[in-house]
Amino acid sequence: MPHLRPLLKNFVVALLLVAGAIPGHACAETVLDWERLPDLPNDLGVAGPFAGIDDDALIVAGGANFPRPVWESDKQWTDAIHVLVRQDEGYQWKEGGQLPRPIAYGACVTTRVGVLCLGGCDADKVYADTYFLRWDGESVTTVPCAPLPQPMAYGQAAMIGQTVYVVGGQKETGLNSATNVIWSLDLSAHGDPTNLEWKTLKPLPGPTRAFNLIAQQHDGFNDSIYVIGGRREENGETQFLQDVWQYVPKTDSWKKRQSAPRTIMAGEAIGIGQSHIFVLGSADESNFFQADDLKDDHPGFPKEAFAYHTITDTWIKVGETEENLVTTTAVRWGESIIIPSGEVRPRVRSPHIWKVTPSSSNKSFGVLNYIVLFGYLLGMVGVGVYFSRKNKSTDDYFRGGKQIPWWAAGCSIFATMLSSLTFMGFPSKSFAQDWVYAMGNFTIPVVAILAIYVAMPFYRRIDATSAYQYLEMRFGRSARVFASGSFVLFHLFRMAIVMSLTALALAVATPLTPVQSVMLMGVLSIAYCTMGGIEAVIWTDTIQTFVLLGGALLAVGLLLSGVDGGLEGFWQIANQSHKFNLANIHWDITNAQVALWVILVGGVAQNISSYTADQAVVQRYVTTPTQQEATKSIWISALLTIPATLIFFTIGTSLFAYYHSHPAKLDAMTTTDQIFPLFIAREIPVGLAGLIVAGIFAAAQSTVSTSMNSSATAIIVDFLRPLELCTTDRSYLTAARYCTFAIGTVGTLLGILFVNPNIRSLFDAFIVILGIFMGILGGLFLLGAFTRRANQFGAMAGALVGSVVMLLLWKYSKINSYFYPAAGLSVCFATGYLASWIAGKAPGDLAGLTIYDLPSGENSIVKEAV
Repeated sequence: MPHLRPLLKNFVVALLLVAGAIPGHACAETVLDWERLPDLPNDLGVAGPFAGIDDDALIVAGGANFPRPVWESDKQWTDAIHVLVRQDEGYQWKEGGQLPRPIAYGACVTTRVGVLCLGGCDADKVYADTYFLRWDGESVTTVPCAPLPQPMAYGQAAMIGQTVYVVGGQKETGLNSATNVIWSLDLSAHGDPTNLEWKTLKPLPGPTRAFNLIAQQHDGFNDSIYVIGGRREENGETQFLQDVWQYVPKTDSWKKRQSAPRTIMAGEAIGIGQSHIFVLGSADESNFFQADDLKDDHPGFPKEAFAYHTITDTWIKVGETEENLVTTTAVRWGESIIIPSGEVRPRVRSPHIWKVTPSSSNKSFGVLNYIVLFGYLLGMVGVGVYFSRKNKSTDDYFRGGKQIPWWAAGCSIFATMLSSLTFMGFPSKSFAQDWVYAMGNFTIPVVAILAIYVAMPFYRRIDATSAYQYLEMRFGRSARVFASGSFVLFHLFRMAIVMSLTALALAVATPLTPVQSVMLMGVLSIAYCTMGGIEAVIWTDTIQTFVLLGGALLAVGLLLSGVDGGLEGFWQIANQSHKFNLANIHWDITNAQVALWVILVGGVAQNISSYTADQAVVQRYVTTPTQQEATKSIWISALLTIPATLIFFTIGTSLFAYYHSHPAKLDAMTTTDQIFPLFIAREIPVGLAGLIVAGIFAAAQSTVSTSMNSSATAIIVDFLRPLELCTTDRSYLTAARYCTFAIGTVGTLLGILFVNPNIRSLFDAFIVILGIFMGILGGLFLLGAFTRRANQFGAMAGALVGSVVMLLLWKYSKINSYFYPAAGLSVCFATGYLASWIAGKAPGDLAGLTIYDLPSGENSIVKEAV
């Protein structure tokens, strides 16, 4: 099959890389590559031009300069528009026409509908005009937009989504008219742009300013606008600023952040990656008052670039710039940043156009790391080969012959529930935010009571291989088909998300590309899972539990030893930054700083759904010899969650303290989910890094293999067997292996398609998928177990209405995704009960199917427990 050749090639290359046959690398620190593009056609250059990208072309419009000799001439303004277009052989400048008037020093921002030009000034006046510049391949057209609330020059603009924010600047030609205003304009509204309405937001609480820098970036919670430095005039004296302020549009609030290392003004700032802001050019106060005396002997503005990290609130110097251009605008063009023209020293402009491309430096993974990782991967395949000889029937393949020890089944439930979310999702959350999400995991031991006294006895009593056999007995065939189909669909997406996002993280710590990592995880999981069945899955999960927790404890020790001040320094840094916060007390269900009640309600609903209606968990209930051992397995999985949660949230907080102590070791090109792998690749000794990377593979593979086996179980037991498509149990066993292989293949291919470096959080992406699907299944189980009135019509009504509501919530609402499972469970249960009451048809024989109709020996236990 020709279309499979590229995938197989990637897999072979991945194996060779792991084995060390091909040199690999891992990313660390950010490198800025400066490339000079063709000069601006105006050989004097310009300061204060409007600049941006439209239709994949760079527009540079307007600006001001001094004719030569610069110290004997007056400043002149221009209205010329120049456009730089890409060509096969490079770049070419084209004439774009003229602006409505000669103008400079306005703000500008690239939007989907053109370059938005805001305000500006000439020698006599400051303007409030705004307009879009649009390039059609031949010329630039000007499209008017709503004017600013007041004239503005020497301010800057940035965008979040489709909303433009303008901060600072001066409203008259003198610096003493500098302001602290912030305005916003929502461009998402359709119609005439001149009818759009500017909003005046809460003013910046710091000093008024012009020549300030602003940039958009994420702080771990919210997209924000950052205002950096500038200058102002008060009582005839110029004041130079280096303070930094963060504006959060979500809450219309300001927060003071760590000041810049020196005065930063009149320069260019731009967000790079998920949480860095780079200052690629700026002026300071040195020689500010000596310009007229120094003239051509002026040394120019400092050639220094700085980086600010929004999460750790730290600044570093990132080397020298090729040419320090100020009073211009940094423009993102593809993967690079353009710095067009600008001022190099007082009165002197440069026509140079610089293309700055950030990248990551390389570091070898190390032969010993390859050996450790490769040895682990081969060992997992060996487990599958060993257990393949023990599978003689579908009962062996799906339930391990009901001979699995309770502690192994418990470790498997634990690994299934947490997996790679634990190893990378939790550390990234506590690194970027705090410990609030830990509270959701602390609800698992409480939910375990429901699993032990209600769910597990139901499934063992009916000797279930599939969790959805109970739903058929309670609500009929349609409920079983719906639930089983939803489960399989959920786990296909779950496999894809876990593999793709884990692969993106592993790209930092290993020589593998994300596609190669997906192939490696998928193919090896398919191999041992297809051969060994549930026993292979459970025993590899058990091994992976020890690798996961052992590697995590090792990482905590290494992290704490690297923090300035050791354990005491760790505590001080984390405590001052409120990283141990466990609860946000508010009622806003849409807030990114998720409320405690949302965490508790969402966590309970999520865990109820998983422990009562997730085939991947329920399948373990029937692998132990007795109900008492199944009870022990649930307890060990629930109790293991507590130390695991503490360990992995500690890793995230330790990462915060470590990189707060060593901000220069951060790499702007890595995502928040890659922060732990970055530490592994850069800081952990060779050999130990291989062990911890093996732990990441272990975490992902425990999820993937479980999804494959449990999905295959659902398809065989819920779909094929009722249709009697096979004649013998042996033929069903063969079908199960083919089905496992097929599920694994589809999941792996989806994982490759889902590789997306723009996804901000592995944890959040998984919670969305889990909430959309699993809350409904939990609602169906509770509806069946805890009500006598619910009937088949009501159950299907609840399931369908719940599904529609969840899709609408995901598509159109802003509620926090952690609440999704609670929403799905509640809507399904309430709608199902109400529809059953309206239908009025009593269900059939309920003996043993609700907590009120259990055999006499069990009824009292359940009632006492619930």
